[in-house]
Amino acid sequence: MKKSDTPQEHTTLYRRYRPAGFDEVRGQEPIVAALKASLKAGKTAHAYLFAGGRGTGKTSVARILARELGVSSKDLYEMDAASNRGIDDIRELREGVWAMPFESPYKFYIIDEAHMLTKEAWNALLKTLEEPPKHAVFVLATTEMHKVPDTIQSRCEIYSFKQPTREVLAQIVADVAKKEGFTLERSAAELVALLAEGSFRDGLSILQKVLSSSGDKKVSVAEVEAISGAPKGEAVRSVIRALAAKDAAAALAALSAATAENIDPRTLAKLLIHRLRIVLLMRFAPDLAADLASELSESDVEMAREIVKSPGITSETLRALLEAHARMAYAAVPVLPLELAVIDICGIAQA
Repeated sequence: MKKSDTPQEHTTLYRRYRPAGFDEVRGQEPIVAALKASLKAGKTAHAYLFAGGRGTGKTSVARILARELGVSSKDLYEMDAASNRGIDDIRELREGVWAMPFESPYKFYIIDEAHMLTKEAWNALLKTLEEPPKHAVFVLATTEMHKVPDTIQSRCEIYSFKQPTREVLAQIVADVAKKEGFTLERSAAELVALLAEGSFRDGLSILQKVLSSSGDKKVSVAEVEAISGAPKGEAVRSVIRALAAKDAAAALAALSAATAENIDPRTLAKLLIHRLRIVLLMRFAPDLAADLASELSESDVEMAREIVKSPGITSETLRALLEAHARMAYAAVPVLPLELAVIDICGIAQA
């Protein structure tokens, strides 16, 4: 177990722009409101369980909670259960928890990746959670709450962290870039947010790579594509145009060309889904689509207008791609579900 790092030691964008107070937390408003209300009422729990996807702010909120309780760095302890998961580690924690805090009202323990603890470690921790000293507060953070024993869950206040929306992520990425002296095209920020897959940490990690490699202070979507390894916009547009024309051979050739450049097939599928969603909305909900169109590059908008009335693009097209994306995570050949979807989409007209 280690003492918490000080903010000055942080150098990555994610650490540099980690929220320092509840008012800076984005995308977790219900959790922030509940914690602030409990603090105001003086009803602090002795144990919390923060569950949610990676990079959703669990540890950041835990640290903010510690600060709000007046806990100094000397009394804030962090433990990574992925590497300190055994009973000996928990025994060490149990021995230390009974000592009084150095200079704070509480000793505050953050156990990250808590689901990695062994059965014996859980049993040892349970005894401490059942009868903790009044000066101890625990936050267990996990991405897999189903692996946390029910006996532990029943002794914690549980908060479920949601993945931030792409809109929230894109805004954060743009804001951080601006603070660093850069300007991102709207479509560039949207692509970073899409690639981040609901993780603040991943979004800012991608942004850091992009900013570090940018030749000037204005970042285009083409730069994000090149640096992140995302499919080039023209590759995505080639597949979409072929689908609209029901040309399976052309669509499969475009897929093959993209994957030959070591493009992640799931990322390609995600971009296809994102673009075609906007095309369908342009057809059926133009007012809504007008706002979403700002997420696209000029070339993507031009293509969308070309195919918006194409009979080859329907709700079934999008549904087939969604099913393919879901299956690609465990497919023996990752691109195969997408290829099958393309064949099915292009065969609809022949059915």
